[in-house]
Amino acid sequence: MPADTCFAQLRLSVLLILALSVAGCGSGGDTGADMEESVAVMAMADPTPPPDEAGALAALNASPRHGEWIDVALPGSDVPVRTWAVYPERADNAPVVIVIMEIYGLTDWIRSVADQFAAEGFIALAPDLLSGMGPNSGGTESLGSRDDVVAMVRQLAPDEAMRRLDAVEAYAGTIPSASDEIGVVGFCWGGSTSFSYAVHQSDLDAAVVYYGSSPAEGAPYGQIAAPVLGLYGGDDQRVNASIPTAQAAMGSLGKSYEVEVYGGAGHGFLRAQTDQEGANMRATDQGWLRTINFFREHLEG
Repeated sequence: MPADTCFAQLRLSVLLILALSVAGCGSGGDTGADMEESVAVMAMADPTPPPDEAGALAALNASPRHGEWIDVALPGSDVPVRTWAVYPERADNAPVVIVIMEIYGLTDWIRSVADQFAAEGFIALAPDLLSGMGPNSGGTESLGSRDDVVAMVRQLAPDEAMRRLDAVEAYAGTIPSASDEIGVVGFCWGGSTSFSYAVHQSDLDAAVVYYGSSPAEGAPYGQIAAPVLGLYGGDDQRVNASIPTAQAAMGSLGKSYEVEVYGGAGHGFLRAQTDQEGANMRATDQGWLRTINFFREHLEG
C-alpha cells in the first residue's frame, strides 16, 4: 500500500477515535449526531494535503467538486490566460486562492492542488502562465516534453508574469460566488513568483511561498501589503540562502513574514512526498496545515 494511502487511513482512524472520545464526554452520550459533528470538526482542524505527483490525475478524476477551464481575458492580447478553476461546496461566498504553477507549467499536479484548496472552502484559480507561448498559440500542453516547458518558463519575463497574474486577480473580483479576499500561493518557480507578486500587487490579502527564492536585496519590499508565509525544506540551501534577505527587509519595514523550515525535507516536498525518507511527508502534512490555517486567518478571519 502506498505510504500516502497508509497515512490517510491512519489519519481517519485517529479522527474517528477522537470523535468518539469527544462525543462520549457529553452528558447525552455518544449519539450518531454527536459523532458526525465531532468527525466534521476534527476533519476541519486537520486538512488533508493534496496528492503527490503520481496520484494527481486519479484525485482529479475522483473529485466531487466542480472544476472547469476558463479563458481569462489578457488586456492587450488576443490570447486569453487559460485557467483551471475549482469551486468549493459551501453556502456562502468564498475567498479566492490563485495557485501559481511550478517551473514545469500547469500540470495535473498543480490542478490537483487547486482542487484540494477548493476542498478546504476556497475558490481556486490555477492559470497557465504559458498561455499563447506554445505552438499554435497553445500553452503548457502544447509544448511536449518537460524540458521544453522548463525552457519556455525561463523565457517568460517577470513583468509579463505579473501582467498575466493581474488579469487573473482582476477576474477573481468578478466571480459572483467569490468574496473580496484574494490570496496567492506558488511552488518552486511559482513560489518565487508568489513572493514577487506580493511585492507587485498591493490588493492581495495573503501570500504563501513554497520553497521559492526571495526577492533580491534592494527589491521594493515596502510595497508589500499582504502577510507572507514561507515554507521551505531544510535540505534546500539553494533557496534557503535567500531567506535572510527577506527576513531583514520585511523586519525592518514592519512587514509580516513567517518562516517554517522543515528539517530533512527537500525542494519540491509537496509534490515529491515519498522522497527524503519520510521528511517530505512530514513537511507536507505540517506545511499544508500551516497553509490552510494561514489562509483561513487572513482570508476568512
